[in-house]
Amino acid sequence: FRSSASMPMRILMTGATGLVGQGVLREVLADPAVTRVGLLGRRNANCADPRVEELLVERFEALDAVADRLAPWDACFYCAGAPPLGTPQAQYRHVTLDLTLHVATEFARCNPQGRFLYVSGAHADPTSRFMPLRIKGEIEAALQTLPIASVMLRPGGIQPVHGERSPHAWMRPMYALGGPFMGLGVRVMPGVMTTTAAVGRALLALARMADPPSVVENAGINRLAATTPADR
Repeated sequence: FRSSASMPMRILMTGATGLVGQGVLREVLADPAVTRVGLLGRRNANCADPRVEELLVERFEALDAVADRLAPWDACFYCAGAPPLGTPQAQYRHVTLDLTLHVATEFARCNPQGRFLYVSGAHADPTSRFMPLRIKGEIEAALQTLPIASVMLRPGGIQPVHGERSPHAWMRPMYALGGPFMGLGVRVMPGVMTTTAAVGRALLALARMADPPSVVENAGINRLAATTPADR
């Protein structure tokens, strides 16, 4: 049963070195009820918090090196992914669909009482004519067949609010130039725009929820984030 904001939680994360993941990790570590954080990834996040342990792998297809540390976790926050712009379709499909499903399946096997929360994207739809939206929709459908509870978060535009930087150098100027406009968008278009902090707080709220929705759109992310204090 999940409901108490003070209930201890153990969170496994992917994508902690990405722009969204950096913001999510910040919110996770700001939550005093989070007692343990596992960062599953290919690069060290260089986080000094004593609650954090790095689960480093060469490839997400091969989790044998960390198999004995894939449990016990209460929830997995899956923030990893490939940028839809500039990524060839075959690679985008492999990263978004194949790797995500592999990690999710292993997580579900090791944590039958756990919960898998996936940061997807607005308008994800397996019937979409647009490749990124179609593949996002396909992985959403696949994740919803897991034997554990799964939740899809569909943010639109995401503003970095605490100095998060994209690991892709070519994307950084876009965020630098668009920052003021994104901030305005978050205020006047809460159904379209959100922030890295809001995504993190929404994930925490959903991990605690007794009966979470299977899909949370951008406006819902912002509403959930508002239920969790920004400064804990």
